[in-house]
Amino acid sequence: MNSSHLLADAFDRVREEVHGAVDGLTEAELADRADDEANSVGWLVWHLTRVQDDHVTGVAGGEQVWTSQGWHDRFGLPFPAGATGYGDGPDEVAAVRAGAELLTGYFDAVHQRTLDYVRDLADADLDKVVDERWDPPVTLGVRLVSVISDDLQHAGQAAFLRGLLLRRR
Repeated sequence: MNSSHLLADAFDRVREEVHGAVDGLTEAELADRADDEANSVGWLVWHLTRVQDDHVTGVAGGEQVWTSQGWHDRFGLPFPAGATGYGDGPDEVAAVRAGAELLTGYFDAVHQRTLDYVRDLADADLDKVVDERWDPPVTLGVRLVSVISDDLQHAGQAAFLRGLLLRRR
């Protein structure tokens, strides 16, 4: 197995976790929060997808799926098109209301773009510096692993919240 296959497998695992956390929940359940300061399943999935879209587009080039495929308009959120959820407070979290089909549709579109990108990578590509604002500078490999790590953490949080929601049914 080469690095591109390993990355594709890791991103496929994120997809499994995202679908597992979202599928079968109502829009109200996806927006439900444990308290007024907590994240919801819907916000977590939207946020992890926005970050993946932003970061992968940042290294792959082109326009984010969010805007290029009309997801920003379909969601109709009261945020600028460039918003990813980073630093959102309770009011922004509460504003993310979307059904399971919309959330997984956007996630799947980003996932496909991500797979199309990582499947063409050679092992040597992963050493390319993509962000010099950090010390040490961030390589492509580190950036992609960071996205996977962040996605899996948020997908795990969403799965936990799903479990709480299902106990209340």
